[in-house]
Formats: sequence, C-alpha cells, structure tokens
Amino acid sequence: MARVLLGVSGGIAAYKALELVRLATAAGHVVRVVQTETSLSFVGAASFAALTGAPVLTDELERDPARGAFPDQAPPEHDPLSHLELVRNADVYLVAPATANTIAKLAHGLADNLLTSAALAARCPVVVAPAMNDGMWAHAATVANVATLRARGVTVLEPGVGRLASKGEEGAGRLPEPGELLAAVEAVLPAASGGPMDGLRVLVSAGGTREPIDAVRYVGNRSSGRMGFALADEAAARGARVTVVAANVALARNPRVEVVEVETAAELQVACEARFDGCDVLLMAAAVADFRPARVADGKLKKDVVGDELAVAMERTPDVLAGLGARRRPGQTLVGFAAETGDEAVAYGRRKLAAKRLDAVVVNDVARPGAGFDVPTNEVTIVTAGGERHVALTSKGEVAAAVLDTVAELRAVASAEARP
Repeated sequence: MARVLLGVSGGIAAYKALELVRLATAAGHVVRVVQTETSLSFVGAASFAALTGAPVLTDELERDPARGAFPDQAPPEHDPLSHLELVRNADVYLVAPATANTIAKLAHGLADNLLTSAALAARCPVVVAPAMNDGMWAHAATVANVATLRARGVTVLEPGVGRLASKGEEGAGRLPEPGELLAAVEAVLPAASGGPMDGLRVLVSAGGTREPIDAVRYVGNRSSGRMGFALADEAAARGARVTVVAANVALARNPRVEVVEVETAAELQVACEARFDGCDVLLMAAAVADFRPARVADGKLKKDVVGDELAVAMERTPDVLAGLGARRRPGQTLVGFAAETGDEAVAYGRRKLAAKRLDAVVVNDVARPGAGFDVPTNEVTIVTAGGERHVALTSKGEVAAAVLDTVAELRAVASAEARP
C-alpha cells in the first residue's frame, strides 16, 4: 500500500484521472488530489473527493481540513503548509494529465500554483504523464522541457497515440490509460504493494485469433482486446500476478503484466494450456475462431488465377475453453465470455456455463450500441450458478471491476465450502 499524491492539471484527459483513482484505491493505495483552477472546468473536486475520501485542494493558501494527512493517517495537531505536508507524506507524486504548460513550469522550477509548488518541494519519486495536442508534444520547447525533467530524475511517460481531443485529429499526445498510469506509479515505489488479489495468479486471454487463408489473407474475429486488457489491468491493480495471452492486440502494454503474443487459435491453445495448471483464475476473454481454413495456400492466391469466386473449405478448431475446463483442478476459478446477439444471449451463456464447467460466463450482446467491438464501453450480464448480475453500459474498466468482484465472491464461497 502506498500514499499517492495526484496532481491534475487542466486538460480534457482529466476524466481518466478519476478511473486511475478508482484503480489505485482498489489496489489498496490511498490517494490525495491537488488540482489546478483550470482542471476544475473539466472534472470537479467533488468527484475526486468522493473517490479518495479526502478533501481536494486547489490553492496554496487554502486550509486543508485533513491538515496534510492521507486517509490512512491521523491529522497533526497543527495546521502545516499544505504543499509541503502533502508531498512529505506521499510515497509518489503523479501529475496526470500534465499539460504542455504544466510541463514547462515544472521544467523551469516555477511554483505559481499548488500543483507546481508541491512538485518543487517533493522528495518522493515524481511521475509526469503528458497529455496534449500532437503538435504541442512535438514542439521543440516541449521536447526540451521533457528532456530537462528526465535529466533531473523525473519519470516522464510517453503519451499514447490515437484520437485526440479536437474532432478529426489523431497523433501522439493521449494520456496513457489508467492501468498504465497505476503501473508507472507502482514501478517507482521501493517495493510492489499488494491488494485484494495479492498472491493470486491470473491468466487472461484477449483479442481475436486470425486463421490464415494464404500468405497475406486470413479469417478473423472482430475483437480489439480492450476487454481482456482491462481485466488484466484491473487484476494487476488488485495485486495479482497476471499473464495475458494476446491474439493480435494493438494496445499499449502494462509493464506489470506479462504478455504472450499469439496469432492463431492453435497458438492460443498451446499458450493457455502451458500456463493453465499454474493459474488460480482464468479469464477467457479472447474471441477464438470456431473454424479455420482446412488448407493454407502456399504463397498468395492470385485473383487472375482463382477467378471470380473463391471457395475455402473450413474445419472446426478445438474448443480451448472446454478443454481447460475438463482438466481444471480444485481451487481454480474459470470465467468464460460470450459475445452474442439477440434475446437468447443470456440463455446461451447459462448453457455454456454448465457445458464447459465454468464458474461464470460474461455475456454481452454485441449488437447493442456501445457494447460491440473496438469501443471503450460495454454492457454485460454476468451469469453464475447462483444467478445473474447485469452491468449497465459503462467503461470496460468498470466492467472488469465487476467481473473481478464476482470472482472474489465465487472464491470466497468456494473457500468457505472447502473448510471442514
């Protein structure tokens, strides 16, 4: 468990800091937040206060009701200077998002607000997570400021690449995802901190397999791996040792998670089987192809040779999850995923629960708006032998939290039943 001081500067990516706080507290850390005045235009102080259970500060002269203490500490009897006491108590100071303006202030030692004053007084590790327009990130001034901070021992994260705040703009400048931020925080701590899943070994499959037709073409599933990676991030945040078998996933890697790259259903099967006996929890979120071409053509099939029609004979692939379920050992918890459409989706999930010897099946209707492929949200029903739990449309991080809460409940029941 660590005390994390979070500095939030004024950028639209500030909303991700809320998810970071949730992940950090779920992992057993305690968090205090300082905000710039501009950041309040994007996320209100009340939201951070509700998640941390501690007052949020924005001004150096503002009285701190907690007198610089974190939620796990007793406040001192006197009123200390907030920007000095907060960082004195902190194990790590994370600035996320860090705008180009804030990075410039930090690089030049300015202390014109509570966030920058705290950074100047910090003796704990400092982590800076940039978030800005790609042009601002590439500007020579920002490049120099980042280099200055790194030369001083500050950990400056690389921003993500993708859609930016302005409509139609893409490039480097996205704030890293909350799981990546938490991993970066924990990486600079003297020792890793445990959480509610401390000591558990979790195996996750993610993404969609690709079955080759020829040297350049394949049959595949429309899965980005977002749900599987969200599960991995959440499990790692809770203290688990996590391995992800990732099938064709083009997402940022969490440094706290071991990633095994695969492409086909056969490769995924081999990777999962090799690691299954050693895991305590299996989260099978990958979209594994049910069929593959019976024969892979040598080289590339040419259109002028094949003609106007191409017939590809398909054969069944092994049912990886059923095979793992058949060899499960006592003490393991197995969760399957079912991407379905229509009114019978949950009923199918319940049949899958029994047929594959699973503890839970997470069913989502991919035809519903916002719950399909390659989107940051999902809506699911978690089916267990004891009933069903509906998770309304929310972020995949929140869905992952709900799934792992269910896993914790299932394991607690199983443990109680196993006791004499």
